[in-house]
Amino acid sequence: MPFTFNSDVQLRDVTLRDGLQLTGGLLSVERKVEILRSLLKLGVTDIELGSMARPDMVPPLANTLEVAEQLTDEELKHCWIWVATPRHVEKAAAAGLRNFQYCFSASDSHNKANIGRDTETSLSALPEAVAYTKAVGGEIQLCIATSFTCPFEGIISEQRIIDIANDPRTEGTSDIVICDTLGQAVPEQVRSLITRVREETPARRIVYHGHDTWGLGVANTLAAVQAGATLVDGALGGLGGCPYAPGASGNTSTEDILFALRPQWLTPEIFGELVSLGDDLLAELAEPNRSKAAQGTRSKASAFEWTFANRETTVS
Repeated sequence: MPFTFNSDVQLRDVTLRDGLQLTGGLLSVERKVEILRSLLKLGVTDIELGSMARPDMVPPLANTLEVAEQLTDEELKHCWIWVATPRHVEKAAAAGLRNFQYCFSASDSHNKANIGRDTETSLSALPEAVAYTKAVGGEIQLCIATSFTCPFEGIISEQRIIDIANDPRTEGTSDIVICDTLGQAVPEQVRSLITRVREETPARRIVYHGHDTWGLGVANTLAAVQAGATLVDGALGGLGGCPYAPGASGNTSTEDILFALRPQWLTPEIFGELVSLGDDLLAELAEPNRSKAAQGTRSKASAFEWTFANRETTVS
């Protein structure tokens, strides 16, 4: 029997938000729009286009709303924006955005470092953010950072995540995003928590957001999918990290996740174009490309259809 892949899982590319947070280089509005449209054209269904974080705190994301204003309504349907307050939702909605990722940390210490308030304060403000979202016909995700470990408090208990997910104030959120912010989780931890979220909390789409700090990004993503996640996050070339989480490194690579999941739209030719897009961006930002799959395409094993010994001349 031929091997089959799970075609029901979608990838959200987070290059333009989480991917850019730690970069020294800044991208223009025009360049960000170009990258976003290239990803959509290749087949990526969901894109995190930026953040409402303070521009002075995260300069690479300062032009997020300007990017949104350049997009069509159809393009905006595929885009998510990171928010942390009801006011963020209100301002992003005014720019035409309708998909919001309301994020706070399971640990107070990281939430204070990242957002400037404790977790309870963030949770208490969520119903107002949901109300703004519903008023514009949008969708809002419950995004829980440091779902496994915190750089200041260590291991986070599974029950802490379950309790947040079951809190009545999260009612109205369409998805729940479970984040391995530091990339310190292992597959069995991911499988266990995602399973409990699926079985013990209100029915929502489960999203997994992982980092590859300890080399288990793809393995953890696949464990999340096996446990019930149907949307997973990745960034081109493994770019990214959290400026307020010491020890965090890049996101799990978009290229590596797609090579592992093999969605129906992904052909070797499209994959080559995706790799080229990542190569060009990482070179532009003077950042290393951490994608193992991108490295694999350079193999001279020409009998394997996913390699591109002559990719520069055969893939547009």
